[in-house]
Amino acid sequence: MEQVVTDDICVLLVDDHRLVLEGVRTLLRPNGGVRVIATATSGPEALAQLRAHPGIGVALVDLHMPIMPGIELIGHIREQFPRVRVLALSMAYDVASVQEVLAAGGVGYLLKNLLGPELVTAIRRVAAGNTYFSPEVASLLLDQLPRQAQPANVQAARLTPRETEILQLIAREKSNLDIADQLNISERTVETHRKNIFTKTGCKSAVGLVQYALREKLIVL
Repeated sequence: MEQVVTDDICVLLVDDHRLVLEGVRTLLRPNGGVRVIATATSGPEALAQLRAHPGIGVALVDLHMPIMPGIELIGHIREQFPRVRVLALSMAYDVASVQEVLAAGGVGYLLKNLLGPELVTAIRRVAAGNTYFSPEVASLLLDQLPRQAQPANVQAARLTPRETEILQLIAREKSNLDIADQLNISERTVETHRKNIFTKTGCKSAVGLVQYALREKLIVL
């Protein structure tokens, strides 16, 4: 299949309701630089579209779908198409759902009541390597921070500039190998920094680091 060469951010929309697909497509249509090139109404169809359109950079995935739930689809995308950035799309949110999205490999969580400008901002942010959460979701994450385990600020945690840089990359779901390649250091060095970061911040998981980085404004909402 011939692929279209474009500098736009190419987007895949996944939702089992065609009305939602058309609504999101309409929101994105007037925005230059972001282009919907494929849609899917199920997980298997979404994976087929990703194989057919290797230029897709961002996928918007509804969490509540039959056949293959959105969380499962996000995991498959992360394994099979690691360069694709996945934004979860849902009507509702809770801490457990957000944590599941992040653990599966998602880089953001959007609510379906969002407006066009926010959607475009979210797509552009994640395409640039950042995370993005709807304001309500970000507030939920911040409210759920275990206060006794989180220092008041980065200075209190005594993170070095290099540790802060690596924390940002971990929070963006970068692997040790990705971080080593980006920073031109060894994986062993990355692992040492990772252990120090978890110790200093008191975080127990990558999800905790995302929460910490959000609160300390080390990653962009």
